[in-house]
Amino acid sequence: MVSAGASGGTEIFKAVQRAERPGRRASFSLALPLVIFLAIVFIAPILYLLATSVENPEVQEVLPTTLVALEHWDGASTPDEPVYAAFAADLKTAQENSTAALLGKRLNYEISGMRSRVLSAARMVEELDAGPYKDKFLKLNKDWGSSDVWAVIKRNGHAYTPYYLLTALDLKQHPDGTIGQVDANQAVFVDILGRTFFVAMLVTLLTLILGYPVAYVLTIAPKTIAAVMLLMVLLPLWTSLLVRTTAWVVLLQSQGVINDILLGLHLIGERVQLIFTRVGTITAMTHIQLPFTILPIYSVMRAIPTTQLRAARSLGAPPISAFWRIYAPQTLPGVIAGCLMTFILSLGYYITPALVGGPRDQMVSNFIADFINRNLNWGMASGLGVVLLVVTLAVYALFLRLVGGADKIKLG
Repeated sequence: MVSAGASGGTEIFKAVQRAERPGRRASFSLALPLVIFLAIVFIAPILYLLATSVENPEVQEVLPTTLVALEHWDGASTPDEPVYAAFAADLKTAQENSTAALLGKRLNYEISGMRSRVLSAARMVEELDAGPYKDKFLKLNKDWGSSDVWAVIKRNGHAYTPYYLLTALDLKQHPDGTIGQVDANQAVFVDILGRTFFVAMLVTLLTLILGYPVAYVLTIAPKTIAAVMLLMVLLPLWTSLLVRTTAWVVLLQSQGVINDILLGLHLIGERVQLIFTRVGTITAMTHIQLPFTILPIYSVMRAIPTTQLRAARSLGAPPISAFWRIYAPQTLPGVIAGCLMTFILSLGYYITPALVGGPRDQMVSNFIADFINRNLNWGMASGLGVVLLVVTLAVYALFLRLVGGADKIKLG
């Protein structure tokens, strides 16, 4: 009898599944365009970013014969003539294909001056008819006899490299393959990452301090006043980020409105430098990010009955105690959502630090843009992008761990 009941239950379950299949197919068909859109504009660029951060095609494409000859090299002494002969043949081909500069640029990332050495060697071998080549290379530049140079060439013969990711963390790979810190005068990226974190955390804290009271007043103000206040909160979102940042450039300059007001109130004796400073950058970013902190908090506060505070006070709780023990804990989902959104957005800021900040206020995004637009170093830009992406995901995971799951975060 039990077996018959279990069999009947299984048949009912299968029948329900068959009945739900058309609905599931219809739902999937409706969601398919969105899935494809996300895959094209979001997932594919991230995958490309990850791939570019470790891709290493230059040496493999330009020096295929040299890499084969280096397979039997001991890694410590100066290579023998066959290696130099293969190198000369590859450089001749590179000169014909105009790829010698590409090779020199890649090697120059790891050894300073390699670009000029590679170009000089390519021009030399173009005029040579036959070997021996080793003495000619050593006569051209003694560094062609250095085992470190050939170790770097051999190591970069692989299709993938950790160079960009290591450099983004101020690390480097020595010729023997070990990993260590870069020289102190070249260690810049960890400092930039720390600066980005500091600015993002400070902006998040300031937006919370300024935005929490505004969100609370929005919930208790009369409807007409609350509507006007909400319009003022939303109004900046109707203008572009560039316009808002440019407005702060006008306000913060030495002859700007803020200096005029401070002088008029006799708070300062002479005009102060506000533009191109850390203070100006944080001020502008705080103003721009305020709506993103206020709105999630306000949406949660609206759902909290105001009668709770009156009930707490009627039971003898002081106003401040009632607010912080009864009301404030219920607003945490909105606070967490607003702070998380502001912090993550602040990590990727580019326009505001570029226009309002000085050289010591540039964040990771500014250096990514510089590597793409000025240095044409897509690998380094991708390496920094991957580090920033990993940091952002780690921060998000930490928030989820602290609040106990994504269902505790309320955006509206």
